[in-house]
Amino acid sequence: MNIAQVGNIIEFKNGLQGVVEKVNENSVIVDLTYMENFRELDLEHKTVVNHKNYKIISNSR
Repeated sequence: MNIAQVGNIIEFKNGLQGVVEKVNENSVIVDLTYMENFRELDLEHKTVVNHKNYKIISNSR
């Protein structure tokens, strides 16, 4: 399992994407405002994603 680093772009939960802001032992904190359609989706600005539940899309912003 690859663990994301700060600045990585990850994808999770049916195609949502975000930028990793903090890496914890079992999860990452992700900024969802990276997505172009963020406002349309009516989501919180940040969320927590377990390491098992995402894939790394890009290594840096």
